Parts: sequence; C-alpha cells; structure tokens
Amino acid sequence: MILVHHLNDSRSQRVLWLLEELGLPYEIKKYQRDARTYLAPPELRAIHPLGKSPVIEDGDVKVAETGAVVEYLLSTYANDRLQPPAGTEDDRKLTYWLHYAEGSAMPPLLLKLVFGRLPAGAPGFIRPIAKAIAAKAQSSFIDPQLKAHADYWESELAATGWFAGPQFTAADIMMSFPVEAGAVRAFKRADRPHLDAFLTAIHARPAYQRALERGGPYSYA
Repeated sequence: MILVHHLNDSRSQRVLWLLEELGLPYEIKKYQRDARTYLAPPELRAIHPLGKSPVIEDGDVKVAETGAVVEYLLSTYANDRLQPPAGTEDDRKLTYWLHYAEGSAMPPLLLKLVFGRLPAGAPGFIRPIAKAIAAKAQSSFIDPQLKAHADYWESELAATGWFAGPQFTAADIMMSFPVEAGAVRAFKRADRPHLDAFLTAIHARPAYQRALERGGPYSYA
C-alpha cells in the first residue's frame, strides 16, 4: 500500500490526483500548515530532512519531490497510461513539463507570494520602505516574468488544450499547480481562454474530485 505524506494546500494534492487517475490504492497521512506562518509542521522533518511534502512510501521505497514521485508512479504502475508513446515528440514534451513545472514555473510564483507578504511582516517603522521595495521588485521583475510564463502556457494550450499532445497526460497533472497558483497570482482567467478551459477541464475530472475528497480542503481548486 502506498503511503502519501500529504500537506494541505500543497503540491502533494497532485500526487493524490495521479493515484486516483491510476486507480491505485493508497493511504494518506495528513499534515497541517501553521495558521500564522503557513509553514509545514516540524513533524514532516521526521519523514524528510527538508520537512517538505509530498513524500511517498511504497514498501521499502521512499520518494520525495513531486516530479520524482510522478516519474516513479508512472514507471512502476502506469503501464503506459497518462503518457504519450515512448520516444515520440509528445513523450519528450511530457518529460519537459514534468521538470518545467517546478524548475521554471514555480520560482516566480513563489517570489510573488513572498514579496506580497513582505510588507506585512516588517516592523511598523520600516513597513513603508518594505512596501516600496516589494512593489518595485514585483513591477520590475516578478510580474513581467509571470506574464511571460502565462503567455507561454496560453500559447502551448492553444493547439490541443493539453500540455503534452492531444490527450490528457501526467504533464497536465504536474502543470495544474502552477496554473492554479497563476490564476490567483499571475493572470485573470477571463483574459486567458485556453488556461481557463484547461482549469475547467481538470477540475471536472472525477479523479480530481476524488482526490479533493480524500485530501481535504485545497484553496486552488
């Protein structure tokens, strides 16, 4: 039985969704973010030194990092499901998006979150300075980066509605988190018809809904 160490409002929601799409039995150990700091609880450090989620345990095998977890589940259990034929251009796209989702897409989204919260966390007497610094960082670097990524996603989805070919694949599961976060921090769905259609389509999938029921409240749904 696969055990998922699952943190609320986190990347691990994608792992639950993938497991549901594959129809695999699994158990969940839930962890809650600190209500004040929004950080993961220290208990997760007993599972992985960085105290991050997701981590899965499958017998003697322990895998961390969402992309690595997705690759492990695909190679071990998928039997070619949720992935294009091996060696094709769409297969290469799948590999690309599995890495891009965390390596390129998430950093500017995290910067947007951090700089958005920076003024509120600063002492009162320097809060105006922190606010000005945060605003400058966002307008001069973060927001242009996010627009470039959102433009890219919109363009890539224009052809088929999916990220790695004409069919729904694990690439779409991996990209769900940055796109969902982007809809909150980076773009308006009304201005991005292909991204809006993508989000509508994934949220309507029965496996996505089952993962929400198992995982609990998820702000980006």
